[in-house]
Amino acid sequence: MTAVHPPVAPSDEAVAHEVRELARRAKAASRQLALLSTAQKNEALLAVAEKIVARTDDVLAANALDEEAGASAGMSESLKDRLRLTPARIEGVASGLRQVAALADPVGEVVDGRTLPNGLKLRQERVPLGVVGIVYEARPNVTVDGFGLAFKSGNAVLLRGSASAARSNEALVALVRETLAERGLPEDAAQLLPSASHASVTALAQARGLVDVIIPRGGAGLINAVVAQATVPAIETGVGNCHVFVHAAADLDKAVDILVNAKTRRPSVCNTAETVLVDRAIAAEAAPKILAALRAAGVTVHGSESDLPGQGLVPATDTDWAEEYLSLDIALAVVDGVDGAVAHIDRWGTGHTEAIVTKDLAAAQEFAARVDAAAVMVNASTAFTDGEQFGLGAEIGISTQKLHARGPMGLPALTSTKWVVWGDGQVRSA
Repeated sequence: MTAVHPPVAPSDEAVAHEVRELARRAKAASRQLALLSTAQKNEALLAVAEKIVARTDDVLAANALDEEAGASAGMSESLKDRLRLTPARIEGVASGLRQVAALADPVGEVVDGRTLPNGLKLRQERVPLGVVGIVYEARPNVTVDGFGLAFKSGNAVLLRGSASAARSNEALVALVRETLAERGLPEDAAQLLPSASHASVTALAQARGLVDVIIPRGGAGLINAVVAQATVPAIETGVGNCHVFVHAAADLDKAVDILVNAKTRRPSVCNTAETVLVDRAIAAEAAPKILAALRAAGVTVHGSESDLPGQGLVPATDTDWAEEYLSLDIALAVVDGVDGAVAHIDRWGTGHTEAIVTKDLAAAQEFAARVDAAAVMVNASTAFTDGEQFGLGAEIGISTQKLHARGPMGLPALTSTKWVVWGDGQVRSA
């Protein structure tokens, strides 16, 4: 009897070669995409949305296999939620593409222009970045969002999802490529990279000259790993240790509603509140009300017994103040006014979203001015930090850095600019 051996995984060198080949094809496709009209791009996006909905059963079947494998591997509840597709979520994915199709095309937009005294006419125009690489974890919707935003802004995209969502991603990318081919557009505008090993991430991050930017989306470990090894320009996104500060002048009913929404709407996403800061001036009154509402919503509260003795808090350590729980857990600290809240956020925040609840305009303005974050909410839930909520359509991510893009990244964040200078024989004499 012939022995049956398990398949041999490709070597890191073979994976790197494959990634570079896919990147070369993406680079070639990007040259064609840059010339497409807005109408061509919009029609293709709408066609992809229609096909995804029409083939919902195929996508759900692939997703079910990923879910089954994840359950067998002991996947956490937060990752299961990110992985799971439903008919409603698939319709949401298609709706995101329709929204992107309805947005203004940034390519060709004139962002600056003037005529010099010598008659030269200068124009600074938006142009595609070229090839965008996206690395992300267990969220098949990012596969389609990433394609849609990259395509509308004239870019080819290399998608490196996690192995846990491999079948779901393969099904979605196959539908995208099938639709592009039917319309005579370059299929290589969207390509899925191998996900069985980290070698494909390294190869993508170091494909300098072929890939123009890499965007990691996921937990702190993924983002830090990509940024640390990248020779391609990288945009840091997504880690959200978000705080809600209940100021001494807060309307407590509004504060409770905002906090419960910010924590429980969807705990596994990056705009979820992970820490509540209570002003010491109202802690005796406010904390019991806040704790009761959070516990009624199923939230476990971590904190210091010295701050709130006898309240049954799970003892907190520095890990809790730094934690992006992505679960029905929250840390609670008592702080001394705006100064104390800002100091706590400065030490433990990740620059994503910070919120204050107050009726004091001066306190709100001071908090907004001093907090270093991509978004600041005044009397509103952190859940609103989202590309769709901001009117940007499906977002490519939420940038927590300061250069090129910050906050929810829509279409303009996936473009660069070039100067076009029109003359009539002018020469420079000095």
